[in-house]
This record gives sequence, structure tokens and C-alpha cells, in this order.
Amino acid sequence: MTPTSDPRDARDPRRIPDRRAVTDARRDSDPQGSVPTVVRGAVPPASTAAPASASPQRTALTLALIVLAGAAVSVLLGVYGSTHPARGYAVSLAGFSSPGAVKAWLATAVVLLAVGQDISAMAMYGVLPRVKPGQWAARWHVWSGRLAVLVSIPVAVHCLYAFGFEATDRRVLLHSLFGCAVYGIFVAKMLLLTRKGLPRWVIPVVGGMLFTGFVALWFTSAVWFFRTRGFAS
Repeated sequence: MTPTSDPRDARDPRRIPDRRAVTDARRDSDPQGSVPTVVRGAVPPASTAAPASASPQRTALTLALIVLAGAAVSVLLGVYGSTHPARGYAVSLAGFSSPGAVKAWLATAVVLLAVGQDISAMAMYGVLPRVKPGQWAARWHVWSGRLAVLVSIPVAVHCLYAFGFEATDRRVLLHSLFGCAVYGIFVAKMLLLTRKGLPRWVIPVVGGMLFTGFVALWFTSAVWFFRTRGFAS
């Protein structure tokens, strides 16, 4: 005998099963959790997450090409500085005693901005204790980096055009090498920021190299100037 539905179910709402109760029962009876529960703001499960990153071979190739591009920029700057005849022009600003003072104080401003960018980067990665990362850290990081590069450009152009790549002593040679390397590292970092799926350590390492380069430039120029000429502007 084939069972049939009770016609009283259509008339009595108490006998109609609740859909939410059926869903909860299915969820409880399914050990695999086939009925997903979505929580706003939560990280999606692996099955619905973003596609996997690129293969290790492709990532390694991307890194190699970007490193080569940055190295090419450094080499081109060095070649231009070595072959371009030094003009010896001086760029001075009102309120400073000499062009050397202008460059020394601008280089100091660049290092201070680079320190600020380094601190904001540590805040973004949650390294600083008792500091909660947020949009303020990202904005600080972006704008301090932009200002650092913009302030450094007049100094770099003057050094490259007026003096070129020099090696009269060890300090000058190191300053010339660091100057070429910094802008190659900067180009590499900008290219890396456009790529997705890179290892998490890549950007911090390149950023640390850029910060180290700026500090080395400061020590081989501004610090030397302040030690020999004093802090008077």
C-alpha cells in the first residue's frame, strides 16, 4: 500500500515542518558540514578562497627578471655618471650657506622620512607592540615613501650631473656605489608591488635594502659634511 500525505497537513499549520528546523537538522546530521555558515568578516574556507599563487618556477622567474631590471637601472646610472663629464654646477637655496649644506639637510630629511616609512611598515605587519595596525599606517607608509623619493631626486640629479660617478677616495666611491644601487632597488620595489602571489618576505626584504641604502648614502655624505663643516646651515 502506497503511503499518501495526510490532507490535514495542508489545513493545520502546526503540522507543516519549519524550513529552518529542517536545515538545522541536515547540518547536525552531516559531519562534513555540507551546509556552510557564512560569517561576515570571516576568512572564507579553502574551497572558496582566492586562487592559489603562481607556481614556484614562475615566481622565481618573475623575481629574477625584476632583480635584473633593477640592476640594469643601477648599471646605467653608473655608466652615465662615469662617461658624463662633470659640470660642477652648484644648486643653492635661500637660507643655506652652501650647496653642500643644502644636500646634507635634504639627505637628512630623506633619512627621517625613510625611518617613518620603516616604522609604519612594522606597524602594518603587526611587529610593533601595543600598536594596532590600520589605515593610518598604510597612508603613512605610502606618503612617507613618496616624499622621501621626491626629496632625494634634486640631490641625486645634482650629484649625477655636477659630479658624476667619482672614486677619489673610499668614501666617495662608496657614496657613488650606494647612490646607483638605491635607485635600482627603488625601481625593483615598485615593480614588485605590481605583482601578485609573491612570497610574503619579498617586499619587507627589498624595503629593508632600500632603507639601508638611504642610510648609507646619508652616512657617506651628510654625516661627513656635518663632521667636517658643522651643523650650521
